[in-house]
Amino acid sequence: MSNRKGSISVKTNDIFPIIKKWLYSEHDIFIRELVSNASDAITKRQTIARSQGHETPAGKIKIEVNKSERIITIEDNGIGLTESEVEKYIAQLAFSGAEEFVQKMKDMGKTNTKDEIIGKFGLGFYSAFMVAEKVEVESLSMTPGSTPTKWTCLGDTDYTFSDSQKNEIGTKITLFISNDGEEFLDKWKFQETLSHYCDFMPYQITLKDLNDKDAVEQTINETDPLWKKDPTSLQDEDYKTFYKKMFPMEAEPLFWLHLNVDHPFTLQGILFFPKLNPNKPIQENGIKLYSKQVFVSDNVKNVVPDFLGLLKGAIDSTDIPLNVSRSALQGDPNIKKISNYIIKKVSESLKKLFNNDRERFEKVWEDIVLFVKYGCMQDEKFDEVMRKFVLFKNSDSKLVTLDEYQASIPENVKEKLNNTYIYFEKNLSDESLRKQLLQENIQVLETDQYIDPHFTQHCEYKKLGELTYKFSAIDSIIETLLESSETTPDDIKIKDFFRQVLIGDNKDLETKLDVEVKGLKNASSSAYFKVDESMKRFQQMTKSMGQSTFAMPLKKTLIVNPRNPLIQNALKIWEKGEKKELAEKICHHVQDLASLSSEGLTSEEKEKFVTRSQSLVQELSQFIV
Repeated sequence: MSNRKGSISVKTNDIFPIIKKWLYSEHDIFIRELVSNASDAITKRQTIARSQGHETPAGKIKIEVNKSERIITIEDNGIGLTESEVEKYIAQLAFSGAEEFVQKMKDMGKTNTKDEIIGKFGLGFYSAFMVAEKVEVESLSMTPGSTPTKWTCLGDTDYTFSDSQKNEIGTKITLFISNDGEEFLDKWKFQETLSHYCDFMPYQITLKDLNDKDAVEQTINETDPLWKKDPTSLQDEDYKTFYKKMFPMEAEPLFWLHLNVDHPFTLQGILFFPKLNPNKPIQENGIKLYSKQVFVSDNVKNVVPDFLGLLKGAIDSTDIPLNVSRSALQGDPNIKKISNYIIKKVSESLKKLFNNDRERFEKVWEDIVLFVKYGCMQDEKFDEVMRKFVLFKNSDSKLVTLDEYQASIPENVKEKLNNTYIYFEKNLSDESLRKQLLQENIQVLETDQYIDPHFTQHCEYKKLGELTYKFSAIDSIIETLLESSETTPDDIKIKDFFRQVLIGDNKDLETKLDVEVKGLKNASSSAYFKVDESMKRFQQMTKSMGQSTFAMPLKKTLIVNPRNPLIQNALKIWEKGEKKELAEKICHHVQDLASLSSEGLTSEEKEKFVTRSQSLVQELSQFIV
């Protein structure tokens, strides 16, 4: 057959520069595209052969790198192409409206639409020209009586057909590498990229370095990844080994979820719940997205909701486009179904773990609490399942659900609380108050200052079932439970005494601090700080969102217990007038103790506290006989 020339049926000659420009930032993508095409060709051959009752050889993709000759070859034993098919599927590009699209993108000044171009117009094959100055395609079709053909293109719109000596069914692509693709002539660079995209492709992929005389064909991929296997045939060790292969630097996973669905969409995968390391920043992109076992992306937004971004693993679906762009995913009707399915399976898995193995659920709770609470706030369906299984530590350091907490409240105080959940802020609330409530057999839930302000507010505003959720800080509700309504003749004197010493005529301080006197059932507590509940919530939330500079100042009220002996003695010393300085020191000491029991002291306040305490001990020692 004599050589036959032709032109790629794209009216604009700008197409190749545009491809190179728009794809350049990810020019290693040519490896994924060409190997994926080879895999598809093998699948087509095997499918046709089965329908005809024929056998085919095992699918194989053979890749060779020749650095000295600047050549990379990719060869498959797939369906193969006739000359007319090469012209139809490669030379004509199947470009409906390509010229208008290119012009539109140029008019809009877009330079970041590489995914849109590939996805719309099937330009995967032409990604080869990002790294090659010349491309040859040799192919022999499985159609009986076919003759081999060779297609050659120099990276412009002209091409040539010529005779080929290929004698085995399949396709061989030869890339003559340009300066832009020189790095891929290094076997290790090529191997790294190949493994990244094709680690789990369904047919054997081999790589050989032709410049190494001792080199042998090296198998790159695992053709039967764990997510393709029947979960009933797998042991825990299989999952752990697979996890270690995918994430070699991570600690052993806590547990995992095997996904497998074939209607109304196709999805397989494994999601691992990792053990969080508090000394390492949380890394996103732990879930790898595959399409027909070909790596697509580790940016799974829209496919997996944000709150599951802490998970690690793999998701494989033929319903996810190979060339993922954000706009394509947002407009794909299957994506929302897939996302909802994953959310449902994760919540069901956690519910099952709670019901069947509460001890293990509690053991891993510290590692999953963040995404469970965040998930409840972000997704209504997840919230409906998981809110009843959210755990908090109570005053006995036991993990309890919100329902279990309500059941623990003594009958004689339930009416006072009216379904209120009392919370104690870790490292901020007054520890002495929690102890006093515990003496009354009233438990308190421990909360943090980051996720819990948002979660508790979500529970209050988003009602589930008939139960009304209301959360109150321990220092806001303590008066309802423990303060005595009885008054003493010294109440007003004590209030005036503390206000005069701690506030005096300082108008600025008066906007930040107030003093009240209220008797407590337990006389051992001298004082505690009470703050406005709504303002405290606001401050917590702004701080947890990194807006501490925006947080409004919080006015605190020092609740002084007149039954406490230290308070009574301080008043007596003050009234005698001989040791007023000592009475003032006791007054400041009581304030410091209240601060230490709640949010703590600043460095400057600590220095003053130590100095005053030392002076106070010296003066009080004079009263000791």
